[in-house]
Amino acid sequence: MGWLFMYSAGTGVRQHLGVRPVGGGGEGGGLAVVDREMWWRGLSEGVIVWAMGNSTAYPVLRTTDAALAYAQAKRLCGLLEKCDDEVEFFAELHTVADVRQMAVVLPEVKFSYAEARIGPAGEDLWFDLDVASVDDAALEPHLPLDVMVEAPRGSVEERFVAALGQGVAGIDWHGVWPDEPEAGHYGSVTYDGVQVVFHGDRAQWAPRAEHHTVFVHVTKFGDLARAQKLAAHIGSEVLGDSQLGW
Repeated sequence: MGWLFMYSAGTGVRQHLGVRPVGGGGEGGGLAVVDREMWWRGLSEGVIVWAMGNSTAYPVLRTTDAALAYAQAKRLCGLLEKCDDEVEFFAELHTVADVRQMAVVLPEVKFSYAEARIGPAGEDLWFDLDVASVDDAALEPHLPLDVMVEAPRGSVEERFVAALGQGVAGIDWHGVWPDEPEAGHYGSVTYDGVQVVFHGDRAQWAPRAEHHTVFVHVTKFGDLARAQKLAAHIGSEVLGDSQLGW
């Protein structure tokens, strides 16, 4: 079940606006983003609106060509009315070579164990080696590792794609699709964006696949017609059912 709140900066009042179950309700359900008219009216009155839940993700491209998947995702980003300044990156790294390549692309990044590790006393173990100074033999027992980081848009995307190994990886661009009132499409500052998943076919984490998938994300309620238009822009179509997004 999701919750929608409105907070007034002037009065300091946090008001519960309502709840609407989505997808059968229960955990993982939620409330779709408030309509754009209410959103802008709230902003003009010094009010902040929170909408909790997940976007709806539509797969619009599958390919075994990582460079093509990235290029088509970037074309879709060009259709966003606004795109966030920060881009999110994720990668699973299964070999020493993968780790070293990614460390060059993201030199300040902190690596983590890809799977939970427990010590002899039942304590959680955390990866804390400096991959730049440790040798291959010392690094090998700690694999697989993963990395999750934000970086300024346009700073490392192409080098990140070039450094990909065989593990699941992804790039997320959050933004806002333009309003198209005549077609019933409205942008969502909470949910909209573009995602490319390398070696995967799910918008959320899933086991490795041989291909790469591009997703467009829209409001909690979904917007198949918009997704179809976006897919057509890259010469494709919506490929199967929608998925739970970010």
